[in-house]
Amino acid sequence: MTQHSLAEVVGRTLTERGLTLATSESLTGGLLGATVTSVPGASSYYVGGVVVYATEQKARIGGVDPRVLRKHGVISEQTAVEMVVGVQDLTRADYALAASGVAGPAAQEGHPPGVVWIAVIGPTIGAMKPLPTALCFQFEGDREAVREQTVAAALRMLLDLLDPIARD
Repeated sequence: MTQHSLAEVVGRTLTERGLTLATSESLTGGLLGATVTSVPGASSYYVGGVVVYATEQKARIGGVDPRVLRKHGVISEQTAVEMVVGVQDLTRADYALAASGVAGPAAQEGHPPGVVWIAVIGPTIGAMKPLPTALCFQFEGDREAVREQTVAAALRMLLDLLDPIARD
């Protein structure tokens, strides 16, 4: 499935269920939000997001504890989890996605290009906030290919959470 067709399935699923989505992006620089909003009618389910490209912005507006950044780095499960929780708390969206990693061409924090952490979280049910799911990927290709693969993987993760059986 292409990014756009994944975004269409995400949009249709969220719309049918009356649910909302927010995003927090680093290496994708807004590509995830742009892909989601490329679908007509996205305003009915996409509430917005943040692009926290610079490390200090992950702490300042992205909801990441500076201690997490110091201890684990930008490219880590902990950072992706705090980004996804932060944007969900900020926007009050039902679902949220976050991505942080290395698009390349150079390594960052000792991680080679293509290492990406993606996190997803679902809605709070009653007083129970769900635990986010975070996965690490090693994508191949140039900078743009890594960014595109990140968007596709994030949308697939969301679809798996929304409907793990009927995604494909």
